[in-house]
Amino acid sequence: MRQLLAVDGLIKYFPAKGGMFYSESGLLEKGSKIHALDGVSFTLQQNSTLGIVGESGCGKTTLARTILLLSRPTAGKVTFEGTDLTNMTYGELAKVRPNMQMVFQDPFSSLDPRMRANQIVAEPLKIVHKDRGEVSQRVREVFEQVGLNPEQLNRFPNEFSGGQRQRIAVARAISSKPKLVILDEPTSALDASTQAQILNLLRAIQNEYQMSYIFISHNVTVVRHMSDRIAVMYLGKIVEIGQAIDITRRPLHPYTSALISSVPKPNPRLRNESVEIRGETPSPVNPPSGCRYHPRCPYAKENCGIVEPPLVRVEEERYVACHYPLV
Repeated sequence: MRQLLAVDGLIKYFPAKGGMFYSESGLLEKGSKIHALDGVSFTLQQNSTLGIVGESGCGKTTLARTILLLSRPTAGKVTFEGTDLTNMTYGELAKVRPNMQMVFQDPFSSLDPRMRANQIVAEPLKIVHKDRGEVSQRVREVFEQVGLNPEQLNRFPNEFSGGQRQRIAVARAISSKPKLVILDEPTSALDASTQAQILNLLRAIQNEYQMSYIFISHNVTVVRHMSDRIAVMYLGKIVEIGQAIDITRRPLHPYTSALISSVPKPNPRLRNESVEIRGETPSPVNPPSGCRYHPRCPYAKENCGIVEPPLVRVEEERYVACHYPLV
């Protein structure tokens, strides 16, 4: 497969303001930063899906927005089809955007309430300067493709259900036939039956257009269903990455093991004793020294709090950032 996207050493810090995060003294120090991303690297091949999984606040959404340059990185590089995007101007990025689209988490806030459905879906098409007839025809095509009635094209977002709104968001993302779509928790705000419909829709669309996905979720089961490879994030870093089947069947990082063991199993005979994640997630303003997971890890040893483990290859297509990976 040909490489579509390469993320190299991506760092994103935000200035820490207000009273949400505190230092050990109880007050934020001047110049404190939130370590949202701290050296994230991975590659994505054409016509494949990389799942990103982790607890809330680990940096998944920031990673998505930074890859698309909706938020400029503090350091690092994003390469798309061999072109470095990180130093591009907004005018230069506008030419790339039709090939890189995103479905946002909340279908209620990601659609402009003042725009009709056909106008929302047509937005990416206008960037590539298609004539009005072509735009109108393409909008109707994708509207039908995502399972919506063309008679609903002139309705406003508040006239649709949550599942229908997310279908509109999907239609907007695929209207320009992009090569990469980033899906940020696309089903978290939907009920179970609607989630299944949207997931099946996304897989059908990927097969038809040969797109690549980055699928972000905190739900390991959904990520396993959708992904070829999985990257596990913890406190702004990737701690394990590999083939989806390998990650879910035999996790090597203690945090990955805890995440997977927490997934409910419908068959009581298959239920295993869950691995407890102790304590609370550390502050991203003052992340722990050494391995960031060591304060909560049941297998931590003295050097885990001193030396930060690099993300290293331990098996073919399998990388783990842990001094003592599970066997």
